[in-house]
Amino acid sequence: MGDGNPKAIYNKEEDIATYTIKAVDDPRTLNKILYIRPPANTISFNELVALWEKKIGKTLEKVYIPEDQLLKDIQEAPVPANLILSICHSVYVKGDQTNFEVDPSVGVEASALYPDVKYTTVDEYLSQFV
Repeated sequence: MGDGNPKAIYNKEEDIATYTIKAVDDPRTLNKILYIRPPANTISFNELVALWEKKIGKTLEKVYIPEDQLLKDIQEAPVPANLILSICHSVYVKGDQTNFEVDPSVGVEASALYPDVKYTTVDEYLSQFV
């Protein structure tokens, strides 16, 4: 969707749980939003596809859906498909997960707060499928 360049964040559920458990009793997170944005997992869809191509040893054919076509598809799709497409538009076209800096007065970033956590990288996650 789009040109594949906006960055998105990918997290394994177990890693989200680990950060959440660490944050529960941490006074640095009191009344703050906990953002989970590990650097190695903040990648574009094009980068994700390139990682997968490297793992499988093949080049995939890529078809990009222009934003105007995606917006049309959202309007025409029934519920819940329109909701899923809307989320994809937000993440993969607008880059809404990564197009802002975390304001320290209202939020903290988990991987910076807990550098000891060994989170699962996208590369490691993809390895389970080959």
